[in-house]
Amino acid sequence: AFHMFGLLAEKEVNRSAVTYSAAISACEKCSEWVKALEFLSIMSGSSMQSNTIAYNAAMSACEKCGEWEKALQLFGMTVQCVIESNAITCSAAISACEKSGKW
Repeated sequence: AFHMFGLLAEKEVNRSAVTYSAAISACEKCSEWVKALEFLSIMSGSSMQSNTIAYNAAMSACEKCGEWEKALQLFGMTVQCVIESNAITCSAAISACEKSGKW
């Protein structure tokens, strides 16, 4: 995902919330929670608005790797950043706690 993002920059392709969300989802599929959080951080630090899909994918990446505390931090950030939470958002937070035995 990082390599592909680098190629986008080289080709001067504008990166959007959709491309960031796709990269975070790719990290989630590969259990690369640290990289997912890096993408989310870059996205949040840019002029574009983070979205529910990006946060859900990052939370799922944390959940898959047993990083329940990080998943809950992200859940809290959705409230602070006024990101619309949905059933997937809540499920990812609950699942992260359940899989780590923290419920």
